[in-house]
Amino acid sequence: MQKLNILIAILLTMFLALAPIKTTVSQTPHELYPFFSKKYAGISIQTNATKETIPNANMTVAMLINCTADGVYIHFLNLTIYGYRHFRYGLEKISLYSTSIINGTFLIYHNITEKNYTITIPDDVWDLTYAELLLKYSIEGSPYPYEEYKEEFPITNVRNVLWEELEQKLSLLNNTLAQLNETFWESFHLNLTVENLAYINRTLLELQHNYTVLQGSLNELDTTRRAAAILTVTTIFFVATTLYMIIRKPKEYY
Repeated sequence: MQKLNILIAILLTMFLALAPIKTTVSQTPHELYPFFSKKYAGISIQTNATKETIPNANMTVAMLINCTADGVYIHFLNLTIYGYRHFRYGLEKISLYSTSIINGTFLIYHNITEKNYTITIPDDVWDLTYAELLLKYSIEGSPYPYEEYKEEFPITNVRNVLWEELEQKLSLLNNTLAQLNETFWESFHLNLTVENLAYINRTLLELQHNYTVLQGSLNELDTTRRAAAILTVTTIFFVATTLYMIIRKPKEYY
């Protein structure tokens, strides 16, 4: 009985191992990490973002633009966040978010402009996401009419929770299989293999068949006993009736 309870417990563990595993991300609110920082003539730019997230959750991107000279004019500063959609036959680059941070504006010397953006990750996007910055600006008095740059860099990592869940389930199943194999050996002195399972199954079927045959024999024996008991009672009644008739027979006088 104890071994049966152990087997039931192990099978229950296997069932739980196949159930969906909820994945969470532990991260302090507003905790952002620097992914990009660069100084240009007259300005500097820094990009901070969520370090890690999961599909169907959010990531935050913070842009810091510091003006380090007079007369800095931003023609445009655009931000695009993109990732890769995973599907059966490959990857597809998709835009997750796109915005104009600054457009047609003079910056104030020694002033920091900060912009924050919240982006939702689709359920079929994971691994690294990327940021693209397009910058065009000019400085009054500069010999160059304008400066123009394009920057691309990786930012937030999106965990592949489907793969993580499969790994967890595989680990649980391996542990359960080891326990089940140990219990199987303790119960039957056999290793847990397909052949041995088939052998145990055949043995069980034979035992069930033998039990059915034995039960039928017991039923026949019980019927025979009942018939014998009825016959005995009938015989006793017949003998008693015969004796009674002999005793009661009238005597003949000559």
